[in-house]
Amino acid sequence: MITVTEEAKNKILELKSKEGKNENHGIRVAVEGGGCSGLMYDLAFDAEQQANDHIFEDQGVKIFVDKKSLLYLIGTQLDYSDGLNGKGFQFKNPNASRTCGCGESFSV
Repeated sequence: MITVTEEAKNKILELKSKEGKNENHGIRVAVEGGGCSGLMYDLAFDAEQQANDHIFEDQGVKIFVDKKSLLYLIGTQLDYSDGLNGKGFQFKNPNASRTCGCGESFSV
């Protein structure tokens, strides 16, 4: 399962409104090859369930994750920060053995 903090939920709702997305839209969280640590997170709005998707809901946010990405993301918490140490979504992934300085890529 993937969870969402209150801060991430608020930012997701704000962005959904700004981008004109409706209540059918959730977020798609995926893992792709690349980045300085080997794997990168991808986050986008989506309203379509794909055949190999798992769907979670936390804090009223629908989360789509494909089967392959789920293997890397089980137990991950999506957070949002706009503090001095950086602004943006952050993945707190217990499966990552190493993350890069920017927090956008990881390895297992």
